[in-house]
Amino acid sequence: MTELAEASVGGTLELPESWREVLAEETGKPYFAQLAEFVAAQRAEHEVFPPAGQEFSALAATPYQDVKVLLLGQDPYHDNGQAHGMSFSVLPGVKVPPSLRNMYKELHTDLGLFTDPATGGFRMPDNGYLMPWAEQGLLLLNAVLTVQAHKANSHKDKGWEQFTDAVIKAVSAREEPCVFVLWGNYAKKKIKLIDTERHVVVQGGHPSPLSQKLFLGSKPFSQINAALEGFGQKPIDWQIPDLKG
Repeated sequence: MTELAEASVGGTLELPESWREVLAEETGKPYFAQLAEFVAAQRAEHEVFPPAGQEFSALAATPYQDVKVLLLGQDPYHDNGQAHGMSFSVLPGVKVPPSLRNMYKELHTDLGLFTDPATGGFRMPDNGYLMPWAEQGLLLLNAVLTVQAHKANSHKDKGWEQFTDAVIKAVSAREEPCVFVLWGNYAKKKIKLIDTERHVVVQGGHPSPLSQKLFLGSKPFSQINAALEGFGQKPIDWQIPDLKG
């Protein structure tokens, strides 16, 4: 079984190896066992996203010691085929969702990416698969890691928030500085979990169409890279390559 598939086996939730020790105290708490039972029961009765084994895809893709940026989402995508355990990302072949579309538009405005060579305007990448970001140390973490199909926030307040708060605190506790990206009012409340004297926090509007006026033009991606360079770290290459020739 690969790390990406090490979860929800027989009603348990098993973390990728690099995160197990640092979160061992958290996963040993009674609520975590109850959370695992809840998710297993939900999967037995309903369709739940992401598929079993993908709850911790973000943690598997970005090991604890490699985290440079933590981008916090809220709830997994709840429509068919979208969620695969990484905030804002969808698998190859899945239509780019509206929030990610706005992120791509802002990358065009902020850094000049995704430019149509013919017109000089914005050109949408052919996929929304953000693994290239995750592999560079960008942890794409949602606050809640499962959802019932077509029912947004249906797994809210079941224990996931306590667990992902612990993930945020664990990253904040490291010696290495990190950039925390908090978009929207929900994410901004998590600033209390972060040591803001040692880390940089980039805040702004959420890229959702409901709040895009507060997001578009805010230039968060250049802020993130400037912070990384200030730490003496390599900036993120935000380019998402087309998967079709």
